[in-house]
Amino acid sequence: MTIYDTLASLWRTAVPIIVGTLVTVLAHAGLNVDSAAAIAWLTAAFSGAYYTLFRLLEAHVSPAWGWLLGLARPPAYPAPAASPTVAPPVKGA
Repeated sequence: MTIYDTLASLWRTAVPIIVGTLVTVLAHAGLNVDSAAAIAWLTAAFSGAYYTLFRLLEAHVSPAWGWLLGLARPPAYPAPAASPTVAPPVKGA
């Protein structure tokens, strides 16, 4: 995996977290909830929902939806190297 792909994967993870935090702050502004746990759960829920929604739209509707994850192109992950096959032992040898 290239440095670009590594940084792209990190950025595409960070953007939903940032958006989830902003949505939580905005949602919390209208609520009188003072629970740190509630804020943490809301942030995680909004972040996960945001990422899932736009990742599915990117994969099934149009790659342009990837811009809402921070980059329009998902990182490319190389295929794992094929492991060498080992022949089974020959019986009677």
